[in-house]
Amino acid sequence: MAPTIADVDAARERLAGVARETPLYPTETFSRLSGRQIFLKAENLQRTGSFKIRGAYNTIATLGEAERQAGVVAASAGNHGQAVAWAAREARIPATIFMPQDAPMAKVEATRAYGGETELVGEGFDEAVAAAAAHVEATGATLVHAFEDERVIAGQGTIGLELAEQAPEAETFVVPIGGGGLAAGISLALKERRPDVHIVGVECQPGYTIADGIAVKHKGELAGGVLERTLDDRVSVSDDEIAQALVLCVERTKFLVEGAGAVGLAALLADRVQGTGSVAVVLSGGNIDATTLISVLRHGLTQAGRFLAIRLLIPDRPGQLRDVLDLIAQGRGNVVSVDHHREGRTTSALQTEIELVVSTRDEEHCRELLAALRAAGHTVERVGPPE
Repeated sequence: MAPTIADVDAARERLAGVARETPLYPTETFSRLSGRQIFLKAENLQRTGSFKIRGAYNTIATLGEAERQAGVVAASAGNHGQAVAWAAREARIPATIFMPQDAPMAKVEATRAYGGETELVGEGFDEAVAAAAAHVEATGATLVHAFEDERVIAGQGTIGLELAEQAPEAETFVVPIGGGGLAAGISLALKERRPDVHIVGVECQPGYTIADGIAVKHKGELAGGVLERTLDDRVSVSDDEIAQALVLCVERTKFLVEGAGAVGLAALLADRVQGTGSVAVVLSGGNIDATTLISVLRHGLTQAGRFLAIRLLIPDRPGQLRDVLDLIAQGRGNVVSVDHHREGRTTSALQTEIELVVSTRDEEHCRELLAALRAAGHTVERVGPPE
């Protein structure tokens, strides 16, 4: 059965001294860009790096002695697994976590460090769920589901109680949607405390995505039933939009968030959150793998016009590359990388293709550099966003 506000209040009591009451910060940058007052609920600063500790601990805290002895099992893209492992360690019970084979290694290693026994199975979350269910049948362990459990939803709902108190002036609340447990818990609590607010759920693009924390094929039925009653709007964002929001968040607010944690900001920047009043956005987590972060930052910088990637053909003789680099230097561009291609890329044996990545100030600076190269007689192809 779906949790009630009484269940959320009880979860808050269990979580006292365990889960942090994460801060709510105003952000001048995102307020200016969106034309309305924006607040950030920093669940990326939560224990284990995401909101998941709330639901995991609340569930494990309710287990009986026989259930505790049998241990717990979970399926996770990463954040839930870390939270279950941490909560199980605190309760001194064993935990087995099934994760996709391509789960970010930062999340896998953190889960192991918290004491969880990890098993990497399948390509995505659903395969991990199937493996966890088989483990339950074989061992009698308790499944701590990432979102299809009323105790988990109630635990996540404690964020809604905090938001109602921390942001009494906010008219709109923006929450990520994966399986639906986070959005269901928050919206349930908010609608009980402040029934007049507007709640927007944000989803990622289907398939492989940088928002791996909310990339599930099937939403939870229990959470979905709650959202049908409490959610006012549902929007989606692309990986490009998430990457740009993540870069801006890191650069201007100094908050490191993962892809799933940046979807609310992406929806704001893409003008998909209706209304004109103040908005509170949940940054759901900050557990991003370092290699993924590098790729996302470079992609986001390219999309934002901070990196300029170009191709051009030059005569294959001394001094030609230097002339191109001199033009870029005169335009105050900083060359990040240079690649030569002679085979299969040219129209003549006396040509070579070069690919350059140039660090730039903004999109206008990109256009200035392209114009200078073309004015010097070069045919330039931009790689990345259209001009």
